[in-house]
Amino acid sequence: MSDEQQERTAGQGAEVKVRVKTGERERGEDEKPRDEVRVTRHRITVGGRELAYTVTAGTLLLAEEKHAKEGESEGFKPRARVFFVAYALDGEHGPRERPVTFSFNGGPGSSSVWLHLGLLGPRRVVMGDAGALTGPPYDLTDNEFTLLTHSDLVFIDPVSTGYSRVEEGEKPGDFHGFQKDIESVGDFIRLWTSRAGRWLSPKFLIGESYGTTRAAGLSGYLQERHGMFLNGIMLVSAILDFSTVDFTPGHDLPYIVHLPTAAATAWYHGKLAGERPLEDVLREAEAFADGDYARALHAGARLSGEERQQVAGRYAALTGLDVAFVLRNDLRVTLARFGKELLREEGRTVGRLDSRFTGLDRDSGGESYESDPSLSAILGPYSAAMNHYVRAELGFESDLPYEILTGRVRPWSYQEFENRHVRVSDTLRKAMHQNGHLKVLVASGYFDFATPYHAARHTLDHLGLDPSLRGNLRETFYEAGHMMYVHRPSLERQYADLTAFVEWAAGWG
Repeated sequence: MSDEQQERTAGQGAEVKVRVKTGERERGEDEKPRDEVRVTRHRITVGGRELAYTVTAGTLLLAEEKHAKEGESEGFKPRARVFFVAYALDGEHGPRERPVTFSFNGGPGSSSVWLHLGLLGPRRVVMGDAGALTGPPYDLTDNEFTLLTHSDLVFIDPVSTGYSRVEEGEKPGDFHGFQKDIESVGDFIRLWTSRAGRWLSPKFLIGESYGTTRAAGLSGYLQERHGMFLNGIMLVSAILDFSTVDFTPGHDLPYIVHLPTAAATAWYHGKLAGERPLEDVLREAEAFADGDYARALHAGARLSGEERQQVAGRYAALTGLDVAFVLRNDLRVTLARFGKELLREEGRTVGRLDSRFTGLDRDSGGESYESDPSLSAILGPYSAAMNHYVRAELGFESDLPYEILTGRVRPWSYQEFENRHVRVSDTLRKAMHQNGHLKVLVASGYFDFATPYHAARHTLDHLGLDPSLRGNLRETFYEAGHMMYVHRPSLERQYADLTAFVEWAAGWG
């Protein structure tokens, strides 16, 4: 069928019209459609204001130009189908008046579900929070903190995540790497922008975790390959320099930048002496990490026995660990060992994505935890919600598994960084130098061990950005973890921070 319309129930708050668009021409039974999308219309009330919006969910075909050989015709070679969900506020909005934000998560191997149904979209997962999780079956609710109030939204699932797949005859591994991932997502953004007529709209990227690595890479690729200059980039739980999280012998930086998060975790679980505000604990931990602790690690074998004992004592007091344990670890406690050790006497472990969450292992005497309890807490609710939402409310049906967080992208290629750490901070710096209007927001959770807030701060402090552009950077912090929006107070604050940033970067305020 082509441009056919059907009538069906599209879910809560939806009008019943669904449009199936399969391409520009009629096709035979065996011919695959170029694109396939479902269009539904919905309403939501935010802050007493009713918003009517249109959702387009489906796949967009990515193809490469095919240069003709003698006797052949030029054209395009289909490579992959990228699944996306796009939200547009209804009404008379010119392209200059209405921003568009492209969103993705990380992994590598993650779909866009977390930012989609946790923070930005008009529907939100109901799952509770640390210590008060809801159980299955799970639910969705209207998101009164949706960024749709300020920007249209496009959620992108990179190849092999969500419903995105390569075309027949293509190799998935061709898309499973740093550069090809940036190119495929960047080409999707260019194509969607062209088809939607949004080249004159204020444009934003928002990525989470490895999605921030992708976003920084895209800041250069979109400018240099497609001439697309952005208004703003929002980095949620940022990782722009992998050297900050690589615990390898002889490399001390990760121990320094993880220490404040360890202190925050100890504070949250009641392992610190006395009662102090979290802010005071963090400032003390940061000063120690950047000062006496960093100097001690730098000294190595030159550190005297007395100095070693003093540093170990201070470290233990700030992190809730035993002094002897710190000394046995040569003042260098890895993330895995800390996560197992802090609550060992209670038979609990703490989370990596969000250290407020605790878990259970079979073996309480082990060196590291069996699994991340904070990932376990969110995986079920988000998987159930997305599989329901895409069919019942958006009208898109597929028998493919929706790949929420897949290992099928492994091994992930970093061949561009052979024998060195992955680092995209300079790409972002260069993009900001070339586009002096580009604004960047970095959002971090104090209880995030996957991408610690002090590591992100270290990266920004070593960005090499011209002093005249430092004002284009904003940092925000939340009393939660990697997905800080699962914490209701942080969700409310983050909505205020994101909307203020969009207004600023779009030139409204």
